[in-house]
Amino acid sequence: MKNKKVVIGIIIAVILVIAIIVGIVIMNMPKEKPEEVLNTYFSYINDQNYEAMYEELSSSSKESVSQEDFITRNQNIYEGIDSSNIKINVKEVINEDDKKKVSYSEEMVTSAGTIRFDNEAYLVKEDKEYKLEWSSELIFPQLKKDYKVRVETLSGKRGSILDRNGNVLAYDGTISQVGIVPGKLGDNREENISRISELTGVSVETINNYLSASYVKDDTFVPIRKVAKDDTELKEQLLQIPGILINDAQGRVYTLGEEAGHLIGYVQTINADELEEYTDKGYSSTSLIGKSGLELAYEDRLRATDGVRIYIIDAEGEEVTTLAEQEQKDGEDITLTIDSDIQTKLYNQLKNDKGLFVVMQPATGELLALVSTPTFDSNDFTLGMTTDEWNALNNDEDKPLYNRFIQRYCPGSTFKAITGAIGLTTGSITADEDFGYTGTSWQKDSSWGDYRVTTLTGYSGPKNLLNGLIHSDNIYFAQTALKIGTSKFTESLDKIGFNEQLEFPLTLATSQYENEDGINSEGKLADSGFGQGNILVNPIHMASIYSSFYNNGNMIKPYIEYKEDKTPEILIENAFSEEAANTIKDDLIQVVENPEGTANDMQVDGVTIAGKTGTAELKADSNDTESGTLGWFDCFTTNQGENDILVIGMVENVQNNSDGGSHYLIRMIKTLFE
Repeated sequence: MKNKKVVIGIIIAVILVIAIIVGIVIMNMPKEKPEEVLNTYFSYINDQNYEAMYEELSSSSKESVSQEDFITRNQNIYEGIDSSNIKINVKEVINEDDKKKVSYSEEMVTSAGTIRFDNEAYLVKEDKEYKLEWSSELIFPQLKKDYKVRVETLSGKRGSILDRNGNVLAYDGTISQVGIVPGKLGDNREENISRISELTGVSVETINNYLSASYVKDDTFVPIRKVAKDDTELKEQLLQIPGILINDAQGRVYTLGEEAGHLIGYVQTINADELEEYTDKGYSSTSLIGKSGLELAYEDRLRATDGVRIYIIDAEGEEVTTLAEQEQKDGEDITLTIDSDIQTKLYNQLKNDKGLFVVMQPATGELLALVSTPTFDSNDFTLGMTTDEWNALNNDEDKPLYNRFIQRYCPGSTFKAITGAIGLTTGSITADEDFGYTGTSWQKDSSWGDYRVTTLTGYSGPKNLLNGLIHSDNIYFAQTALKIGTSKFTESLDKIGFNEQLEFPLTLATSQYENEDGINSEGKLADSGFGQGNILVNPIHMASIYSSFYNNGNMIKPYIEYKEDKTPEILIENAFSEEAANTIKDDLIQVVENPEGTANDMQVDGVTIAGKTGTAELKADSNDTESGTLGWFDCFTTNQGENDILVIGMVENVQNNSDGGSHYLIRMIKTLFE
């Protein structure tokens, strides 16, 4: 028994000794494994947290490189090559004397593409933690202490945008860079800077900030503002000031400027969010990117890929190795169906108003002009705006940044042609049917209460489709909508593309016939019949609908990129019956040619034109006197063969216009035939 107790005691003692040893070992174990420390270090690089990186270094490394020098070297290299998404994969951890050697592979995304290489890191244990022994070779294995990383860039050329006749609308060309040579400002330095500020719009404070930069010497050219190459008057005024120097520079040039601002759009330097979104597409922090219009829509094709080479040089400036290289690639040129002459002519007609024009060849779907006013000059964005200039543009109550031809609007009486076509196609009415009412005010029955449909003028003759269009009779088309019925009416609108996104390079608002309440009453259905109610139509979609009256009932798909094959693409076949479409076309010709037609002033010698006037009231209710009125005129020629054109025109706030919005637009459109 005694011996047994002795044995048990010995066992307990051994267990206690082992526990103590294990405890000591555990207490002296590092908090992190070597590979974990290395992963943490590289995660800090992705976060650009260079101070935290420095804290992972061993004492001996900190003695050999100061925190300031460490941060400067790492920051200059990693950010200079636009590194991101750095990843390492630890392959092996080897004991070497009192150190741990970690072998790993590394990859990173840079401005010249992805760099991949194998490397080794050494870690030592200090105060129960592993610390990294650092040298420049931890950045790249070939990078010695006195070696440097260099980036060579060969700029690619962004693709040009041209019109149908080869006229350049947007291209990489020459602009002027205005700058100051500080040492030549003369004795009247403050006065001269003030004058430069006045002419360029750059604040005195900003100019002084540029001039006080650490790199600036007396003979340094300090860029202040970019201006158009042909802005000779401004440049001549600036050159009268001592210290001003103007150099040629490369920049995006827009030949039509304001005339096609919303259509072509503009480019600017990529921002941080865009750079993150497109990190795998080869953009760098200095890349230009399309911000609006077709510059944005065709960005993937227009954009150039800069040629970039990242390489290492030794202390004597001799190249050691190339780390990554990306070849230069120019962007694709894109030719549009747009006719610059038509675009310019209609812009100049409409530039003092809020409005839009869509011009299309109805036989092919080629868009010849897309105008939205007021607008902006695309060149202003690429040359650079001051804060005051941007605020003035952004806060302008006329909304020059608002692109009207991509929106949707109440079409007013121009919609009557569509209601008539639906009525004929569904068999709900016949062209010769006389509805038999009289007067300029009508309601179905007393269940409508105080609501009545009114029309502007009375007329003699039958209340049929032809006269309804000639006189733009609201009552006729309200009754037509009621005869069609809500179900057939909405089904027919769905058939011709309402509530569907029209495929187009620019995102177009979808046309709609109801809001959240739907067409839930006879009054709303009646209003919808003459283009009021909740009817909203995108003008490019409207051009396609009106093309069906030209093409025997088939809606043609609008397009804007030029192609040699003019074979039209049918967007919706048999949108209306052939008989209905041709009846509407003939009646719309009479709207222009009949002396009583609302568009009689659109007549042009030798040209057969079908057209429809329209006025859309934007009143919230009968007591609304503040909301504006839209004036519309939609028309197409029918005897010009391949030169036939279809025009959708709208102008806002015509309630105070003595001759009405439609006739105001007619005068503008007629200039196309002069």
